[in-house]
Amino acid sequence: MALLNIAVLVSGGGTNLQALIDYEKSHADCPYKIVLVASNTKAAYALERAKGAGIPSFVRSPFSVMGPDAAKAADRDEKREAVSDAMLDLCREYKAQAIVLAGYLSVLKGKIIEEYADRIVNLHPALLPKFGGVGMWGHNVHEAVLAAGEKESGCTVHLVDSGCDTGRILVQKKVPVLAGDTPDSLYARIAPEEHKAMVEGVCMLAEMINR
Repeated sequence: MALLNIAVLVSGGGTNLQALIDYEKSHADCPYKIVLVASNTKAAYALERAKGAGIPSFVRSPFSVMGPDAAKAADRDEKREAVSDAMLDLCREYKAQAIVLAGYLSVLKGKIIEEYADRIVNLHPALLPKFGGVGMWGHNVHEAVLAAGEKESGCTVHLVDSGCDTGRILVQKKVPVLAGDTPDSLYARIAPEEHKAMVEGVCMLAEMINR
């Protein structure tokens, strides 16, 4: 089976990117190859992880793709579309066949969603369809789970569509919510499951596309 060339988009520390890198390096039968890593912010430590693994890495922020003056004048959707178009250009250049959102904290808009329909996966730190949508990212999600008195939480890998956290679910991993949990302690329990789900979801995507 041919390897699936993937682009990984990131915004933060990159632990899920690292899980993908480690799996690719340690499994001869890994069905994917990471051909590029791109971030919407230059502060993302994930970029250092990519460089350490010898993977081409790029920053495509509103300021870098629009210029400082235009970025300051633009609204949120204009910035998101400009960054999305720049990410699409990178994916085309590096012949990425699929896109993985691994802690990517912007929203893809425009042509990239259409061109990569059913070929984009996202990791969400909760059990969708609960605790998804606008504003539900990072610790906001864990705070909402605890405030709702949920008995379990976890993570979801899903296909990306034009909505927010609304695409088809591929993988879910569950963990219990314990008495006395804080957002940090809950996240610490979910994080290892995120790494497993990320790899499983991308392998599943590769199988779906190469079928």
